[in-house]
Amino acid sequence: MMQNEQWSSKLGFILASAGSAIGLGAIWKLPYTAGESGGGAFILLFILFSLFIGLPLLLAEFVIGRSTGKEAISAYRTIAPKSKWHWLGYLGVFTSFLLLSFYSVIGGWVIQYLYYGIASDTSVGMSGYEGLFNETVSNTYLSLGAQALFLIITVAVVAKGVQQGIEKVNKFMMPALFILFVIIIIRSVTLDGASEGIEFFLKPDFSLLSSESLLYAMGQSFFSLSVGISVMVTYSSYLSKKESLVQPALSVVAMNLFISILAGLAIFPAVFSLGYEPTAGPGLLFIVLPAVFDQIIFGKVFLLLFLALFLFATLTSAFSMLEIAVASVTKGATKNRGKVAWLFGLAIFIVGIPSNLSYSVLSDITIFGKSIFDSVDFLVSNILLPLGALLIAIFVSYRMKKDLLKSEIVMNSTSLKGLFNVWFFLMRYVVPIVIVIVFLDSSGLFNLFK
Repeated sequence: MMQNEQWSSKLGFILASAGSAIGLGAIWKLPYTAGESGGGAFILLFILFSLFIGLPLLLAEFVIGRSTGKEAISAYRTIAPKSKWHWLGYLGVFTSFLLLSFYSVIGGWVIQYLYYGIASDTSVGMSGYEGLFNETVSNTYLSLGAQALFLIITVAVVAKGVQQGIEKVNKFMMPALFILFVIIIIRSVTLDGASEGIEFFLKPDFSLLSSESLLYAMGQSFFSLSVGISVMVTYSSYLSKKESLVQPALSVVAMNLFISILAGLAIFPAVFSLGYEPTAGPGLLFIVLPAVFDQIIFGKVFLLLFLALFLFATLTSAFSMLEIAVASVTKGATKNRGKVAWLFGLAIFIVGIPSNLSYSVLSDITIFGKSIFDSVDFLVSNILLPLGALLIAIFVSYRMKKDLLKSEIVMNSTSLKGLFNVWFFLMRYVVPIVIVIVFLDSSGLFNLFK
């Protein structure tokens, strides 16, 4: 079946892909993970993984999707008929489904905090915000309601289709995200004592690295770029055959790294300036930052701006996670898209309930010492994403025809022939080996760090 949906322009594709990549990974997860893993050293690892592992994988997913013009499951089936490789597409759909189930919980928290920021006129201090966060995540009905609202917004956009829904909204949200970030960073880096936070974020201290840091940095690069789950296979299937794949891939990675750096520059200078700890974990954005903004002139305005930015980034990523599932059923047709999107939204909400309740009525339930929410996060970020990335690297470099790969990447451009050779070498040898080594290292079977 031919693809009925298509991006209206290359810019639309780049913004949508960047929107998919730039989300909780860059704004929520990277700052607190960096704070717990040594700051600058972790950031350097994250950048290296993004450039030499994430970028080749992103380009690989673009090639798979654009060469077939089909969503993930059908794309693998088309390239490797009468094989089991189409299960890689199912793995991507499952991982995206699971990811959105706990991702939507955090989206719900952001919506609640936006409401608090608009409705509240008083400052409550650090202890007050800690209590507010605990109350937010433990209030069963309010938390579930906010999660449902987040998914309703996500489904409503995806149901409208690629051009009229995802692309149209991203063209507004992505520029707004950049503008809001610049405003917040200017305020953050001009605070007294901000330089200590900048140094922590950008100056590497390799003595703080561990095997776990290595695994988390790789998982963070996959999480941040939305690679390993075939989301970008589906997104690139909507791209015209006339457009280059290299430029969008480079643009998405560059924008993601840029936003990740901006997130750190927005957060850590303010945190250090006012004497708070950068190792606050997942609560960094919900406990520490509101307390920080409380002590800044026009702090409430900046907090609302940051929360709006946070919500935009969270939604643009959520669109792509839902789209891969919807496209796997609709197969590029627009008929019944809305119905399929709402059914998936309902299913994701139901599956996400245990993660939501892991902070309240299910808080006593742990899996290998982790809460349900943290267990799902670890499974997706550090197992399913690297596994999907490893299989995609093997599929592209050993199962796809080299001539097809070259034609998709080079596109009659002699200047890209050298780049193709480097990319193919990375995909065949470097990417799989690095992923396997990091897995072995994290399991204790191969120790890079003593």
